[in-house]
Amino acid sequence: MIGTFPLALTFLTIIPWPRQAPVTGEALARSMLWFPWVGAILGAALWGAWLGLVRILPGPAAAAFILTLSVWLTRGLHLDGLADTADGLLGGSTPEQSLRIMKDSRLGGLGGVALILTLLLKFALILGVTDQGQAAALLVYPVVSRWGMVVLAYLAPYARPEGGLGQAMVTGVDRNILLGATAGALILAAGLGRLPGLAALALAAGAVGLLCAYFLRRLGGITGDTLGAANEILEILALLALSVVG
Repeated sequence: MIGTFPLALTFLTIIPWPRQAPVTGEALARSMLWFPWVGAILGAALWGAWLGLVRILPGPAAAAFILTLSVWLTRGLHLDGLADTADGLLGGSTPEQSLRIMKDSRLGGLGGVALILTLLLKFALILGVTDQGQAAALLVYPVVSRWGMVVLAYLAPYARPEGGLGQAMVTGVDRNILLGATAGALILAAGLGRLPGLAALALAAGAVGLLCAYFLRRLGGITGDTLGAANEILEILALLALSVVG
């Protein structure tokens, strides 16, 4: 399991790693054990950048740069999944139609609206927590959202009948991976965010259950795109919880 950390890091971020094993669905599933820890690395980068930016820029400008940095560090991976999911779920009336739309790499109008609203919400929440003196929230919210992806992958089946890399990744998440990721998320949320961090984790747990039920009803399961969409939704909810409880 330790050997899959580089895969989790390079899959979720642009951070390079000189040597790593071949990418397979099974290896990606095992690497999900480390998703919360990669989230902590992302959070540390955002927090460190904020400490520097806030000395030279007004709050709104610093928050905009932090949001831009988060997109750059992750290659916009999860935002792409959010846009595809919005296009499919809002533009398709049956699971088959929705999945077919989601597979189209072109950005639709509904996906574009979802992207804009998501970025606006995240900007407002990042500005809110930092203006309230809760910049430590930047350390925690990426941990919470990436843990949520692990839980969703464990709970839901893969939706596409043709299978592939995504199916092997989703179906490969077993109880040991879930428990390991949950232990890591609890340690990080409590250590970095204390009570607000744990509150964000609890809210995410409930949200994952609702998302799982919704994706099962609409698609019959999940895909890589819906995991990305879940990450974006959970980031917003985590920032909201950290703002309110903190």
